[in-house]
Amino acid sequence: MGKFKRAKPSEISMKSTLEEDIQNAQYAKQKNRNKVRPRQEEEEYVSSSLSKKILSAARKQKQELEGQDDEQQHKSLRAHKWLEDLNPDGLESDEELDSQPTDTFYEDVQVNEDDEKAMQLFMSKNPVPQRTLADIILEKITERQTELDTQFSDAGEIQIQNVDPKLTTLYEGVRDVLKIYRSGKLPKAFKIIPTLLNWEQMLYITEPQCWSAAAMYQGTRIFTSNLKETLAQRFFTLVLLPRVRDDIAEYKRLNFHLYQAVRKALYKPGAFMKGIILPLLESGNCSLREAIIIGSIVARSSIPMLHSSVAMLKIADMDYTGANSIFLRIFLDKKYALPYRVVDGLVSHFMRFAMDSRELPVLWHQAYLTFVQRYKADISTEQRELLLDLLEKHNHYLITPEIRRELVNAKCRDAEDATPPMDFEDCD
Repeated sequence: MGKFKRAKPSEISMKSTLEEDIQNAQYAKQKNRNKVRPRQEEEEYVSSSLSKKILSAARKQKQELEGQDDEQQHKSLRAHKWLEDLNPDGLESDEELDSQPTDTFYEDVQVNEDDEKAMQLFMSKNPVPQRTLADIILEKITERQTELDTQFSDAGEIQIQNVDPKLTTLYEGVRDVLKIYRSGKLPKAFKIIPTLLNWEQMLYITEPQCWSAAAMYQGTRIFTSNLKETLAQRFFTLVLLPRVRDDIAEYKRLNFHLYQAVRKALYKPGAFMKGIILPLLESGNCSLREAIIIGSIVARSSIPMLHSSVAMLKIADMDYTGANSIFLRIFLDKKYALPYRVVDGLVSHFMRFAMDSRELPVLWHQAYLTFVQRYKADISTEQRELLLDLLEKHNHYLITPEIRRELVNAKCRDAEDATPPMDFEDCD
């Protein structure tokens, strides 16, 4: 029997009718294109060669971080050259930015008047004056004119230079734009400020205290992304924090754009703690409303444990105000696995009130209860006894029984094999 000869497509099309072609075209022919490719088994461990590559990459990243100072200087030189070539009468713009709603405000915060009065009793009688960028710039200009020379100043201090009148005119135009900014493009001259060596001086010309709320958000976004942590901390302390406090004091709530600006500052958690949280509490006059609003941002955000631990230690060592208890309770509610050093610092914080004869606010008792609930297993037996004795000095009719119950039933870190204590109800 002869071999079957397959017809060519051209021959088939010649012999088939139009009706048959239409009928055959209604259904596509399935082709077997599924190819089975063997997959290599995944390694369950990191090989020595991969470990070397990881260490090499880590060393390379460290070298890159050490060389950021040189890169910052190069950026500054390029920015200065761009400013020299720029026409001061024209404000160039770059890419469009995300537009934000303009009439949305942070929801009202209901503050109990009794709680607010109780917090005022613990506010510092000599609050730290709130310094702004304008105050520091004027102080530095005065020092420069009298006895200090810029080349001998500390690298971390503000650098004062003689500004070209053309640049002054340029940034005064930027100032006028930022006062009425709502959404859309920003002047490119404003976006390169973080790359300048005397960026604080240029920022001062734009008058940050007069920016619109939307401009403050965009400015925070730009400066947070382009400044190092230490410089971003200065921006938060001198520009963002005073504006946020003024807005809360005037409107009893926080503008939506400013609320988003504070959230954006958390992209650099170290600078956020040192530039917003700690200065706010160190001022000694943080109001209950300010603590609740800014604390809500901290509560809703994910913050690395180390940054929060350092902040808790700093807050525990401060002179007490009611706002300290609010932020401590917020950090404690994040349920970090805290080092014993931090736990010991918090125990010392509460024990400082053993000799305090004042009636402590409910906020203090709430923070005390939260600490005991979260970290009762991390305290020592001796610390537990001291904390129990503290309850005899400061008592709250609702909260203190819960604190005592938690402490009595606590299994301390140095008594893992000890017999569990009896229930509080059985102890007379």
